[in-house]
Amino acid sequence: MARRINCIGILTSGGDAPGMNAAIRAVTRTAIFNGLKVKGIYRGYKGLITNEIKDFKTENVSNIVQQGGTILKTARCPEFKTEEGRAEAWKNICDHEIDALIVIGGDGSLSGARLLAQEFDMPCIGIPATIDNDLYGTDTTLGYDTALNTIVETVDKIRDTANSHERIFFVEVMGRDAGFLALNSAIASGAEAAIIPEHLTQEDQLAVFIQNGMRKSKNSSIVLVSENPELGGAMHYAERVRNEFPQFDVRVSILGHMQRGGRPTAHDRIIAGRMGAASIEALLDGQRNVMIGIRNDEIVYVPFNTAIKKDKPIDNHLMNVLHMLSI
Repeated sequence: MARRINCIGILTSGGDAPGMNAAIRAVTRTAIFNGLKVKGIYRGYKGLITNEIKDFKTENVSNIVQQGGTILKTARCPEFKTEEGRAEAWKNICDHEIDALIVIGGDGSLSGARLLAQEFDMPCIGIPATIDNDLYGTDTTLGYDTALNTIVETVDKIRDTANSHERIFFVEVMGRDAGFLALNSAIASGAEAAIIPEHLTQEDQLAVFIQNGMRKSKNSSIVLVSENPELGGAMHYAERVRNEFPQFDVRVSILGHMQRGGRPTAHDRIIAGRMGAASIEALLDGQRNVMIGIRNDEIVYVPFNTAIKKDKPIDNHLMNVLHMLSI
């Protein structure tokens, strides 16, 4: 028989993402509405080990829905990867009488939750928060829409300079092993091409761009490049153009961590509210060790193993759309 849940802990882990605070607010207030106690765990899994755990009331999450980052902070924690570290975390969980854990973060964060669940029979629920949008089983993750809008706004400004100086700009965006940010921001900003890791072995993406994207009537171009190290990044492709096509004037813009910050969009705030509320409802409904996802605008429960281990596929039709629109 499943034990009764009276107190939940909540933490944010991994890279920060806009919408985390909105999710913290939703989890906290939904839990309190349902008569549960809430403990805020600071600095992710590190805080579980160092006992940075505090009681959370509804006022702790007032006026944070519009804030980027995370009020609970986040930190790397190599100690949690050890059995000794997880044992210390479990001791603190027991000392604070936490019955279940809500983890807000990406695949690494959910992997940590899965370990706690497996080793200590701890009910855990994950909320996907990563600007990369790379978790399987959900159409979107917290922070992705905000990051996408940040990129598009920046590329719009870069376009002015590209046109004025008749240049090719390679704009590097985040995404790691996933090209969702690069591809969709390319479509949204009217870019000429996107170089993404999913097509790394299929074709020489730079050659395709040069053949299809540059013509006499187009004197400037924007190319979005995922930061993936196997691709070499924007600097690699800019250097190739300088060497192979010296007639073009090339510049590079690496957007970096500005993509992570800023006020979350309405879309990210709404799904944060829905996922946060759904995480508590899932626990009360007897669910455990699942990630809250949204598919076709409906809340779904995705097992940790599925969310973490399966690669989320890119929609190749979107690449065709980009090619057609960039002529």
